[in-house]
Amino acid sequence: MTRPLILDLRVLSLLVLPPMMWAGNAVVGRLMVGAMPPVAMNALRWLIVALMLMPLAYRALGQVAEIKQRWAYLATLGVLGVGSYNALQYLALQTSSPLNVTLIGASVPVWMMLVGWLAFGQAMQMRQLIGAALSTAGVVLVIAQGQWAVLQHVSLVPGDLLMLLASLIWAVYSWMLARPPSSMLGRERPNWDWAAFLQIQVVFGVIWAGACTGVEATLAGPDQAAMWPTAWSTWGALLFIAIGPSILAYRSWGLGVQAVGPTMAAFFGNLTPIFAALWSALLLGQMPQWYHPIALVLITAGIAVSSRTVKTPAKA
Repeated sequence: MTRPLILDLRVLSLLVLPPMMWAGNAVVGRLMVGAMPPVAMNALRWLIVALMLMPLAYRALGQVAEIKQRWAYLATLGVLGVGSYNALQYLALQTSSPLNVTLIGASVPVWMMLVGWLAFGQAMQMRQLIGAALSTAGVVLVIAQGQWAVLQHVSLVPGDLLMLLASLIWAVYSWMLARPPSSMLGRERPNWDWAAFLQIQVVFGVIWAGACTGVEATLAGPDQAAMWPTAWSTWGALLFIAIGPSILAYRSWGLGVQAVGPTMAAFFGNLTPIFAALWSALLLGQMPQWYHPIALVLITAGIAVSSRTVKTPAKA
C-alpha cells in the first residue's frame, strides 16, 4: 500500500531538484556578469560537463554508425538544450535580474502547450489552460512591478525578450525528449544509458557553443580575451553550474519528463523563481518586492490546478 506514495515522493524529488539547481544557475550567471563573456561561459560550462561524463560515456562516442544514423535528432537536442538555452539565459542576465529571468521563464507551460498542440497533436485540457493562465498572471505581475500604470507602459529590456526566446527553445527541447523518433524507441534505440545520451547531446552542443563563442569574441574585440576566468572563485562558480544545474538537473529533468510528461514537468519548472528569490536574497542581497510572493502563489496555484489532469505517459 505504501509503494505508490514512495514512487510519488521519488518523482516529486526528481521534479523539484532541477528548478532549485536552475535558480542557482541564474544567480551565479548574474554574479559572473563582467567576469567572463556569457556565451563563452556557457561553452566552458558544457566542456567541463563533457570531461566529467567521459569516464561514464566514452564507449557511446565510439559508436559512430549509431550516432550518424540519428545525428539530426541528437544534434538538434544538443543545439537547443545545451548550446542555446543556457547561452540565452546568461545573455539575459546581463540586463535582467535572476528573479525576473526565472519568473519570465514561467511562461514555459504556455509554450509547452502550444508546441505540443501544433507539433505533436497534444490536446489542451481546460485545467491546463487555467493553470497556464495563473502562471502567466504571475509573470505579468512581475513585469508590471505590481502597478497597473507600469503595465500600460511596459517596455521589456533585452534580457526579458531573450528569456522568452529561451523558454520557447526549452519547450521544443522537452517535447523532443518526450516524443523521440522511432530510431530512439524500443529495439531501435541504442544501448545508451543516461550519461551516454547526455554526453552525445553535450558534444553536439559544445560544437555549436564553441562556434557561437567565436562569433561573440569577434564582435567584442581583443579585450574580450582578458575576461577569461583566472580567479579561483570564477572556476568554483563554473564547477557548480557544471555539476548541479547541468549533470544533476538534466538527469533529474529527463527522468521527471519521462514520468509525468513534458507539460506537467513544465509547471514544476515554475518553482524556479521561488528558489531564485532565496538564492538572490542570500547571495546578491536582492530582497523580493511585495508583488513577488503573490506572483509565486499564482505560479504554484498553476502547478496545483494543472497537476490534476495530466496523465502519466507510457515509458519508451
